[in-house]
Amino acid sequence: MQDLAALLPFLAIALIFWLLLIRPQQRRAKQLQSMQQALDAGDEVMLTSGVLGTLTSVDDETIGLEIAPGVTIRVARGAVGRRIEEPRTDEPRTDEPGERPTPSPEEN
Repeated sequence: MQDLAALLPFLAIALIFWLLLIRPQQRRAKQLQSMQQALDAGDEVMLTSGVLGTLTSVDDETIGLEIAPGVTIRVARGAVGRRIEEPRTDEPRTDEPGERPTPSPEEN
């Protein structure tokens, strides 16, 4: 019985470690894998390296990413870090403080 009481603090520490570190990391990895599997042509994405682009083709292992008009690169599907959500059009655009928006040619 004394041996079991001596192991109890170690078991508690292992449980806390699992709840605070391992479980959330597994959840994030599962969400990332799910997002990567749901990718489709036309989605705007950001790679883990920070490169932004639009998907032109999606294969099992690779994707085609248009990073500039007419410039398409092939990268591993696992390199996609996140999908860029479309900005809402019903909300007004806010510019950075001190920045003046440039008028469009129609406004001149």
